[in-house]
Amino acid sequence: MARVVVVTSGKGGVGKTTTSASVAAGIALLGYKTVAIDFDVGLRNLDLVMGCERRVVYDLVNVTKGEARLSQALIRDKRVEGLFMLPASQTRDKDALDFAGVGQVIEELKSQGFDYIICDSPAGIEKGALMAMYFADEALVVTNPEVSSVRDSDRVLGLLDAKTQRAELDLEPVKTHLLITRYSAQRARKGQMLSVEDVLELLAIPLLGVIPESSVVLQASNQGTPVILEETTEAAQAYLDVVYRFLGQERPHRFIDDEKRGIFRRLFG
Repeated sequence: MARVVVVTSGKGGVGKTTTSASVAAGIALLGYKTVAIDFDVGLRNLDLVMGCERRVVYDLVNVTKGEARLSQALIRDKRVEGLFMLPASQTRDKDALDFAGVGQVIEELKSQGFDYIICDSPAGIEKGALMAMYFADEALVVTNPEVSSVRDSDRVLGLLDAKTQRAELDLEPVKTHLLITRYSAQRARKGQMLSVEDVLELLAIPLLGVIPESSVVLQASNQGTPVILEETTEAAQAYLDVVYRFLGQERPHRFIDDEKRGIFRRLFG
């Protein structure tokens, strides 16, 4: 049965789109038919991060308004078999989307045999974000190790409990997973950012993974490549761990401890 997964956070710039692209690509690499949908109407960039911006002809709004068929708007990835993306409109207003239209798109994707439908949420807690989370079965809550980001993520957790279709129908709650991005164990040890333990204590949801702070993430995004495809990098390995854990496999957590400290610093630092 298809699973609808929202990648959300509340705060902008924490890595939602990077995560959507890499998680969708990673799941597809493991053999699951996957689509990533950009819900950021007017400010889309998932197409850029996935390197297919020049192939956008129709978008999500066109499909919900009956201006194009879903097959006309879906873009098949050239690098990963079974990976597709559905872009957001660049020219419409955020109010162009409605729950009925989005629901029809989700159901049609399910009927076409997609295993995972990844919904890339816009920042904030306004209509676009609520639309992205409404049909979700699971949520990847992305946060940076800073107080403002964690506070906004906590607000999103409240919305996931109250404003989704599952909440309205009194079904099992949306399953939530925590993903901490831009993490530096060294800076956390120095008190320059929240530690993983701090974030877990504040949000109290299961940890899916930690993505280490890395310039490779930005470089990959600028090149239109989901960073998970940069296989030799720590960021790619961290995202692959996340995908395996999301699919139910046990993987030890990495990039949490300050492993590069020398013995004297560990003893006396």
